[in-house]
Amino acid sequence: MAEPATKLPIKSEEKGVERRAESWPPFESLRSEIDRLFDDFAPNLWHRPLASALMRRVPRLSDLDVAPAVDLAETEKSYEITCELPGMEEKDIEVAISNGILTIRGEKQEEKEEKKKEYVHSERRYGSFQRTFRMPDGVDAEKIVANFSKGVLSVTLPKTQEAQQNERKIQIKSA
Repeated sequence: MAEPATKLPIKSEEKGVERRAESWPPFESLRSEIDRLFDDFAPNLWHRPLASALMRRVPRLSDLDVAPAVDLAETEKSYEITCELPGMEEKDIEVAISNGILTIRGEKQEEKEEKKKEYVHSERRYGSFQRTFRMPDGVDAEKIVANFSKGVLSVTLPKTQEAQQNERKIQIKSA
């Protein structure tokens, strides 16, 4: 039997916009290339060879920055955001609106412990994410709906009547 979709509350706040610094892949690749050139040129001159090998195994900040997959779609009457959140529960997810910014946050905490006569195996995983989207003009913020079902969050941002009627076709003339 299919599980019914659960509606999530949407928080609406008016406060300063909080922005998170994100790394830009071209700079990360440039940094890696420069590090490799220095290591190839004279590894003993810049730092100890063993330290260099150890540092290559340490993940960079951009490697740790994981965000869920998101699909954005526009229909005639709304914008739709679909976010894949496997293994998460409704209580771990928050959807909020503040100053025209839609924010989806989540945190997952998982602990496993297996006790046997010879050993104890324990694992802990913690992780959080945050995705922000600037809401397009013409969204009726009071009617935004979020549903969560089977690990997929769907957020519907309905267009106002004015925004729905604002589209018009432009005739193309030959020069």
